[in-house]
This record gives sequence, structure tokens and C-alpha cells, in this order.
Amino acid sequence: MTAPPERLAKFIKPLQLQIEEDKTLPERVEGKGIVIDAGSFPVDVYNSRLDRFTTGQEIESEHLKKDQLISMLEQMLRIRFFEEEIYALKFNEDKRHPGFDFIGATHLYVGQEPMAAGVVAALKPDDYITSTHRGHGHCIAKGADTSLMMAELMGKEAGYCKGRGGSMHIADLGKGNLGATAIVGEGYGILTGAALTIKQLELEDRVACGFFGDGSLQRGNASGSFNLAATWQLPVIYIIEENGMGMTVMKHETTNLRFLAQRAMGFGIYSEVVDGTNVLAVYDAAERARNRALNDKPSIIVLVGTRKYGHSLSDLRRSYRTKETEDLWAQYDGIERLKNDLIHNRVITKAEYEKIEQRVRDEIEKATDFGISEKYPHPLTVKNGLFSEKVEEIVPPQFKTEGIKSSDLIVDRSKPLFGYNGKLLYKGAINEALRQEMARDRRVFLLGEDISYHGGAFGVTNGLVEIFGEERVRNTPISEDAFTGLSVGAALTGLRPVVEIMYGDFICIAMDEIDNGGAKVRYMFGGKAEVPLVLRTQHGGGKGYAGQHSQHKESWLTHIPGLRVVMPSTPYDAKGLLAQAIRINDFVVFIEEQLSYADKNIAQDVPTEPYIIPFGVADIKRKGSDITIITYSRMVHEALAAAEILQTAYGISAEVVDLRTLAPYDRNAVNESFKKTGRGIALAQSCYTGSFTGEIAANLQYDMFDHMNGPIIRVNALDSVPPMSEPLEATFLPNRYDVIEAVCMACNTAVNPGHTKKNFLLGEKSKFASNLVEYTGKEPESYSVMILNRVLSGSN
Repeated sequence: MTAPPERLAKFIKPLQLQIEEDKTLPERVEGKGIVIDAGSFPVDVYNSRLDRFTTGQEIESEHLKKDQLISMLEQMLRIRFFEEEIYALKFNEDKRHPGFDFIGATHLYVGQEPMAAGVVAALKPDDYITSTHRGHGHCIAKGADTSLMMAELMGKEAGYCKGRGGSMHIADLGKGNLGATAIVGEGYGILTGAALTIKQLELEDRVACGFFGDGSLQRGNASGSFNLAATWQLPVIYIIEENGMGMTVMKHETTNLRFLAQRAMGFGIYSEVVDGTNVLAVYDAAERARNRALNDKPSIIVLVGTRKYGHSLSDLRRSYRTKETEDLWAQYDGIERLKNDLIHNRVITKAEYEKIEQRVRDEIEKATDFGISEKYPHPLTVKNGLFSEKVEEIVPPQFKTEGIKSSDLIVDRSKPLFGYNGKLLYKGAINEALRQEMARDRRVFLLGEDISYHGGAFGVTNGLVEIFGEERVRNTPISEDAFTGLSVGAALTGLRPVVEIMYGDFICIAMDEIDNGGAKVRYMFGGKAEVPLVLRTQHGGGKGYAGQHSQHKESWLTHIPGLRVVMPSTPYDAKGLLAQAIRINDFVVFIEEQLSYADKNIAQDVPTEPYIIPFGVADIKRKGSDITIITYSRMVHEALAAAEILQTAYGISAEVVDLRTLAPYDRNAVNESFKKTGRGIALAQSCYTGSFTGEIAANLQYDMFDHMNGPIIRVNALDSVPPMSEPLEATFLPNRYDVIEAVCMACNTAVNPGHTKKNFLLGEKSKFASNLVEYTGKEPESYSVMILNRVLSGSN
């Protein structure tokens, strides 16, 4: 499709024309050209403003009320006493609970209380926050129940996350706390996605604000998230808690920047450096940042401070910090500063302060008693919370898409882009599922590289931006980690993203966000989080794209609990399974096959109306009685082709089981087929070692041992990097001839030389013959290598 003229007009012009046409540029400087000022940022604004230096002046100016100041003090005390109680329990210093064995992570926030208390005081209850592995302070400041927090830290069922998350993964979704992540910097994408939800759903008077350690700034996804926030103008605040260290590594060892706020300049984001020990300064900066966010202007606020204890209670902090340094920072204790200021300005009396302190101490003691007395989760509930199973059958009225023509819901099957002879091509089925689900629910949106007017690398999303607009079909920068993380955050907060990773190989870039992010949050947060997210990608060899555009990563993905993996082989299955993937409240990786996109041979009559296919239900693509071929994706068609030859040439009746989904996979259907045939082939295009075929074979042997008439034979690609050269790739990949030879071996039948891989390579691919070299390997790695050995040694 052609983009609108106004978009095309924005294409970059020659530099000389840019300079001549932009009247805002400064004059040339001899020998230096036009010098652009990259901007500036304020440092310590609050402490230089005499009108807001004391609590008394804050009240007089009506900037802060008395109860707000007291609330901030109380929250800081609550954080301090909670953390000190953890310290006492860890080192058996709690005289009320002698001998209590506290296990788990202990990253305490003592000393940084003004940061969490000041920032959250400037937020509204409906605002979102994200947190870190050192997140107790953020959680308490956002209004968490300390009893439920303590129970979570002790691994109890009554905890916020039912003991699944513990100290580093507390979430309180009802209060807008999207949870803590123990992967440093992972929250950048989640936070940015929450901000996108606010903008996309037009949620009024709401912003997203996240806390990060200064060490996280060196991660690439931080830069990617800043770029997305600035480019899409999102209502987001990034709070950087700077203590000069990333665990034990000093700031000067990781960056050449004097002030971390300088990082924002490259993205056109407002930044500021603030005294993080002064809760009034923190509140002031956060309040102004929130006002900017309400106008879709992101901010990066760097709060400078430190903490009393080291990175963790288990480390040796003297290896990176001296007692003299700690004593120096102790003079800037934020709680003492605010307490003394309130008493000095007669906002409260010393006696009133002591009452506040005692009330908070009593609360923490009660929380500790609660946590210790509560029960542990039942062992048999260990897997509870991995998946939602909930399918969004009815779209709430406020989320229905308006103004979509009925003709836009159906792909034109008469045009070659998506159809062939009135039937639907594989990519046409995916496109039709996308347009129907987007028309059904305005929370569904697409994002990925080149998916807008270009339609994606394979044309799958062609025509969708014209129907749904650029906000629902979003082009992204080349930063898979950032926009995948953003999708996790958007899903957590109410959107239903469909993110496209152009090639399956590129999943590696986003693997942290897939594995440690989207796949785990539901379980870690006690089953309370919904992550309705689809990650579309494609895989497959056969086009000479070599080692970084032809890989199969599905086996890797099935090893991630909490992730659903779907691999349709036909247009009919692709449409129904994608609709199910979009409607289910789980994280789904939907893997397509690049050779199938425009394959006219597999075009089908697909219903024009929407429908869904449940996950975990295999499809018998061909019935048989002698052997079962278990496979998925493109290999289904190779298996069917092999089955036809086996029937006509050998009288062998092969049943072809298309798994359709690998996680979950239909183990019962596979077993029932095998019970009938007693023989099995597990077929996939992935490399042999670690392939999902091994899982199939192992489960069959365990489940159906008494029905086995021979070993399960696995047919896979070779254990090699996918090669580019045509003869190498043809040798590397399994095909119908590998299947025929494997079936004949399993059925004790001699194979016709015309039906061998050798014949394929030296016959159908005869142009390779003169270049084949004798294979001299040792023990074969797989059945495919056995075939390769025979092919290249000249024997049958």
C-alpha cells in the first residue's frame, strides 16, 4: 500500500536543503558549520528556591498541606521500620521472634525513604508505578498493606503474591503497583507500555511512573524505552535512584557522564538532578514531572542519595564502601531532616512525632506477627497461576471499535495479495484474523518493524493501517527488547497488543522480556495479573537466508513455563488459532512459516466469519493405521506428501497428527493415534539436539511403552547453523524423503531408491551432484545424519 502524501513528504531531504528551509537554525560558525545546542538540565532546583525551603514555608505558600507533610514522614518511618525489621529477622535480632529462620532475598531501602515517599506523594491513587528488586519502599509508599507484604516475604499463602514472588516480585495491581522485577532494568519497557495504555485508552488524569537503579541506565532497553516514550509522546516519568553504584561497580567504571541526567538529551526528554535525601525536593520534582506527563511529555528525574546497607544483606559491603562514607551520608538522613524541620517550624510537636513513630512501630510488629503466623501454600498448588485460561468472549461496550465497514472485515480472495482461485492464502488468513479481532475490540493493536504502510516484511499486515489508523498499527524502531517489553506493560494494564518480530531469529534480542517478563509475571504475582499478549513471528528455511534468518526457536520457547506456543500449518488453522491467541488472557508466541505465506498449494476455503480454535487440540490431518507421524507447522505438508507416496508405493497407511500448538500440546491425541499404530515418527524442521521431537518421543515411550512395536524415530534438521548455499541447505533440512526413509525403517520395509534423500539431492537437485563431497563423520547425530551418510558415501 502507498502511504499518504503527508507522510511521504516527511522523508529526509539533502542536508543543504534542510538547512536552507529551517529558519529556526542558528547562523553558521566559521569552521564549525551550524552548531546545535543539545539543551540543558537543572540540578538541585529546590534547594536554590528560597520560597520553598522549609516545611513552614511550604504550608504558608499552600503548596503542601500539614497532613501531606505528616503523611510523607509517616510513610518514610513505615518504610524504615519495615526494612529494619527484615534486618532484625535476618540476623536473629528480633527478641520477639528468637530463632526465626528468614530466607529469601534482602535488598533493603533504608536511607532512600525520601525518594519513594516524595515521588508517590506527588502521584494520584490511579497512577501506575513499577518497581525494582529493592522495591519494599515503593510498594509501601503506594499504599500497600505491610501485613500482606510481610507474609509475601515469608512465602505465605496470605501474601500479596501467595508466596510465589517473594521480596523481589511484590505487586499490588489494585493500587496501580504493576510489580517489582528482579531483572535490573526490565521495568523500563513495562512502564512505557503502561504509559501507552493511558494514552491509547485516553485515561484522564493518569500517568505512569517507574523507579530504577542507576546501574540500569546502561542497559540497551533503557535507551530503547526512552526513545519510544519520546517518539510516541507518552505520559511517563522515569525515576532514577542514583547511589553511585551498580551492585558493587562504581559509577565512574560504567559511564563517562558527570550527571546521569545527561542521558536524556539524546532523546529530547526533560531531565533533572534532585537531592534525593530531601523529601520536599523530591516531591517538588515529581509534581512538576507529573504535570508534564499529563501533557504527554516524558521526564527522567535523577534522585541522588544512598542507602544504609549494601546491595544485599548477604554481601560484604566493605569491599566497595567505607565506614567513613556511610557516616558522611548518615548526616543527610531524610527522615531526620523532615522530622527536625517539622518540629522546628512547629508543624508538629516532639510528642506528636513520638506518637506517630510508636503507631508505625506497632503496625510493623503486627505485620511481622501476621506473616509468621500465616500458613504456607499447599505443595500441590505449586503450578497454580501459570495460565489464565480465560478467553475474552464478550468485549465490554466501551472497548468496541466503531465505524468499521463490514467490507473491511473480509479479505478479498480474488486478489493475489491474499487469495488464490477464490481461496485464502496462509498470510491472507492471518490478515483476516487480525482485521476481524481489531474491529471487534479497540484494545487490540499491532506494533512492529515496517508493519504499517509497508505491510511487514512479508506483507501480512497490508491494508490494516488504512482501516485502523497509525495508532493501532504502529511502526517501531529496531529495538525488539524495548517494544516487546512495552507490549508486556500494555497488556498488564488493559490493552491487547499483537507485536510482530520480523524474523524468529530476532526473538533472541527480546528473550529477557519474553522469558523473565511476560511469561513469568502472572505466576510471580500470584495469578492476579493478566497478560493478553500475542507475539507474532515466523521461521523456516528453504530460501537461502542462512544462519540468522532461518532458525527455529520453538523448542527453546516451549521450555518457558507460562508461555503458550502456537504453530499453525494451514490457513484455516492460522485464522482460528490467531483469533484464540488474541482473545485469551495469556502470553502467546504465534509462529508462522515464511514458505507458507504465499504457497498456493495450501490455499483453502476459509470461512469469512470469525471463529476460534482452542489451544491444546491436535488435528488429524490424515487418518492411518500403520504408523503415526507427529509434526507441526510446515512439516505437516511434507508429512502429508510422504504419506501419499507411502500409501501408493508401499501400502503403508500413515496417520499424520498436526499438533498445532506445542505449549500446550495434545498428548492424549498423540497417544490415541500411537495406540492404534504402534509406531511413530516425530518430525520437525528444528535441529535435532534439544528439539521438541525429543519431548514427543520421551512422552510416547513413557505413556505408551506397552503399545510400542519399535523405537520412536526422530526426523529433524541437522545439528548445524542453517547454511545459505542451496545444496547445503537442501541437505540440512528434512523433507518428505527423510520421512519416507524413516517410515520404511520403522516398518521394516525396503525403500525404493527413487524415494530417498539421495535421489532428491542427486536427482531432483542434480545440479548439486558434482559438488558433493564424501561425508566422513563418526557416529550419526540423528536419523537425518544416517541418511546423509548414505547419500554422500554412495551407498543405499
